Amino acid sequence: MMSLPDFKYKQCIFYFPSDDKSKLRFRADNIIIEDEEGKVVQQHSCHLVFALFIIGNITLTNVVLQKAKQFAFPVLLLSRNFRLDSYFNNRAEGNFLLRRKQYDSGELNFLIARELVTQKMNNQIALLQDLRYRAAPETEAIQKLNDLSLAGAQTAQELMGIEGNASKIFFPAYFRQMNWTRREPRTKRDVNNLLLDIGYTYLFHFVEAMTAIYGFDVYCGVFHTFFYQRKSLVCDLVEPFRCIIDLRLRKAHNLKQIDEKDFFQDNNQYQLAYKQQGKYTKMFVKDILDHKEDIFLYIQAYYRWFMKNKHLDDFPVFQIKGSD
Repeated sequence: MMSLPDFKYKQCIFYFPSDDKSKLRFRADNIIIEDEEGKVVQQHSCHLVFALFIIGNITLTNVVLQKAKQFAFPVLLLSRNFRLDSYFNNRAEGNFLLRRKQYDSGELNFLIARELVTQKMNNQIALLQDLRYRAAPETEAIQKLNDLSLAGAQTAQELMGIEGNASKIFFPAYFRQMNWTRREPRTKRDVNNLLLDIGYTYLFHFVEAMTAIYGFDVYCGVFHTFFYQRKSLVCDLVEPFRCIIDLRLRKAHNLKQIDEKDFFQDNNQYQLAYKQQGKYTKMFVKDILDHKEDIFLYIQAYYRWFMKNKHLDDFPVFQIKGSD
């Protein structure tokens, strides 16, 4: 298992294959990205790579996969609209004791799910409380969120209902100054929803890469139940960290980093121009990596808590810190 000191030196590499014939190579245990003239644009030691994200169309050779296996880092292939196409390597699939406990966790799943939803809602409240200027809508939203109680929930469906109500309260208040309409995942109905989808996508795959270190069955969730091809456990463990993306989007709006000209509409859906993808990837990934140790320690603590049958009072906690 990877230790925190080792993890601190790891890097996430993001490569955007483009029409300028840039190339991804390996040389002396280094990842090399060259432009069309053969000039080295980026160079990273394979020993320091935590994950390699490739966004766009590319032809992979067996050398890439061999190096990834040799140095134990995952390769994630995403389409230009950030949909995950393929995922290779870095799964500790031999951890059968962990997977047996996952399948036999029974009623414990509900307690874990309630804790994850509680942390998500607490971080939504924290973001609203941390606003520099709060008007009546934000103050009212804080009160409504505090009034929502998970104590009476007895099933995952009831938890999901309370979580949904919390989101309906949080999003309109927190993004009130951004012409917010409503949250509609994956519909790409407007720029705000598209950017949240992009940020949540990177966060999702980063958390998934963390779970791969320990060999979790990512399809075996505690809150999000079994569903064909859905990585339910990752959906669960992402919940406390969604606030990172929410905070980044609001900051980007306040700093005027979002340009409507970077987007276009296709079949009534907003899309991000390919040449601008690096700009927004850097924006979200920087904040995710600013919290990479928090996420690493959280997943590590969750693994140890789960395997050692610890009390719920010892469940790991993530609390967002920041300002708009």
